[in-house]
Amino acid sequence: MPVKIRLQRHGKKGKPYYWIVAADARSKRDGKYLEKLGAYNPNTNPATVELNVDGAVTWLQNGAQPTDTAKAILSYKGALLKNHLAGGVRKGALTEEQAEAKFNAWLEEKATKVQAKTDGLSKADAEAKSKALEAEKAANEARIAAAVPVVEEEAPATEAEATNEEE
Repeated sequence: MPVKIRLQRHGKKGKPYYWIVAADARSKRDGKYLEKLGAYNPNTNPATVELNVDGAVTWLQNGAQPTDTAKAILSYKGALLKNHLAGGVRKGALTEEQAEAKFNAWLEEKATKVQAKTDGLSKADAEAKSKALEAEKAANEARIAAAVPVVEEEAPATEAEATNEEE
């Protein structure tokens, strides 16, 4: 039975939410699956991915083929790297401790990159809000400045007309 690691769509129309599953290649996209490996939410920035890395590595070692999108997600979370390192351990090129150390170092580096992106996004969001606030303040000041002279000009004009009518 050929097994694929693929995405199973859930969520509303326009708001997709995916499960990452190991399923028979002949089953429907949203049909029966063998094991749920995680979840993927593309609606957040950066996208939220929860993955059972060890379960995914087990399926990869047993011959499961990931789809293109699933392969990108597995690579992002390090499942493909862990599978590669496990192959090195089986061949004797690495020890289990060395492979685990390399994987943990990669995870720490990846976490710092993701944190830097979220910090940059929140900083950009804060800058956009401050610029919008400044623009709104300027527009309000201009509107107030335009409204105040009109009221002052109309009042003397009506007084002058009133004095002209009295004469």
